[in-house]
Amino acid sequence: MSTKKSLFFVEDDLSFGAVLKSYLEICNYSVTWIDDGKYAFNAFKAGTFDLCLLDVMLPNVDGFSIGREIKAMDPQIPMIYLTAKSLKEDIITGYRIGADDYIIKPFDTEVLLYKIAVVLKRSENPESPEDHNIQIGNYIFDPILREIKLGETKQLLSPKESALLKLLCDNRNELLAREIALKKIWGDDGYFTTRSMDVFITKLRKYLKDDDSIEIRNIHGSGYILSDHAG
Repeated sequence: MSTKKSLFFVEDDLSFGAVLKSYLEICNYSVTWIDDGKYAFNAFKAGTFDLCLLDVMLPNVDGFSIGREIKAMDPQIPMIYLTAKSLKEDIITGYRIGADDYIIKPFDTEVLLYKIAVVLKRSENPESPEDHNIQIGNYIFDPILREIKLGETKQLLSPKESALLKLLCDNRNELLAREIALKKIWGDDGYFTTRSMDVFITKLRKYLKDDDSIEIRNIHGSGYILSDHAG
């Protein structure tokens, strides 16, 4: 039985589409290529796929609309946008639809290959519910329920507070660059969002204040470091 992963590829540029399809097939992927947006969703429904590669600017039906239809049918299907649309609003739209990555043309096909592999590996090894709990000193942080627990005491977090704390945990004892956090959570790294994030950092420090082993340090002009000195 074939072990090839099956890719659903929507791209209206015939030259680019043919070259990329051939490259992916050489790299041991099975590729279904559709070159017109109006045929895409029916083709997706007719097959079984491991990952979607979608252009945005397509004839008749755009890639964002196709992505929404696909995610409504199969919320777990991994999805990568390959597009020349590089405006921040377009990138945010792609991620809001549920894309795992948003790659702007032109791009290096070898880099795309690695990105496909990473997204597929992540989709094959989803975290079990217990994996979501994160130990921070004596606190237990649940980013799914958006709460911090210390003993029997619980603190519910707002979505942005939880997202910021998760980023800090993902980069524990390392610098979380300010601009990365701002763009991932707020979608903007301007002055007012920077001030807003500083307020959220202050709130997180307050929530974690009952454990002296935990520190959120401000690295001036660069970002923050969550340090856990327990043990």
